[in-house]
Amino acid sequence: MIPVQPQPEPNSFDQKVRKPGQAWLNKNSFPLDRPLPKKSKPEPFWTECLDDLYYGYNGICAYLAIYIEKATGAVSADHFVAKSTSKACLIYEWGNYRLACLRMNTLKNKFDDVLDPFTMADNVFHLELISGHIYVNPAIAITDKKLFDEAKNTRDRLRLDNGENCEMRRKHFEYYVTGRISEYHLRETSPFVWREAQRQNLL
Repeated sequence: MIPVQPQPEPNSFDQKVRKPGQAWLNKNSFPLDRPLPKKSKPEPFWTECLDDLYYGYNGICAYLAIYIEKATGAVSADHFVAKSTSKACLIYEWGNYRLACLRMNTLKNKFDDVLDPFTMADNVFHLELISGHIYVNPAIAITDKKLFDEAKNTRDRLRLDNGENCEMRRKHFEYYVTGRISEYHLRETSPFVWREAQRQNLL
């Protein structure tokens, strides 16, 4: 997981998502400044901006920091502040969406104890490139214990260090080292691995 630069709202977003969403909320008499009533199912107008989200963020999952192949159907919009807990107006706001693969979106769910890739500090997570193991930068434990604990919780909540994810990152680096992919390809498809290889002077 690495910081993500928020992208500007697409020109068509207001017409495709915000206005229809607000109209639906008004139709059902849901106040914009409060969460929806329990068991309410908001109309998924945000799916209308999935392409904008995907191309705006170059297909990179905000949490796993890998390229999502669109053909697999694994692209989703994570509501960073969950639909069930946020003010109703945030359900249809571009700034509340994070491009995520379905697995990360499912794991994050409605939990609010995950670091926001839009605002997280740089260099929070490090990698052991040979194993793909992800760990929190140990220096943070000294300078910012709260951030250190939040980062550990994020890693555990999203299972960023499980066997499959470690193997995926390990493979990406191995493919680069053995010449099967270029540095450009590594950077475009596995930017976290690329950044760590750069930090460790292995490029």
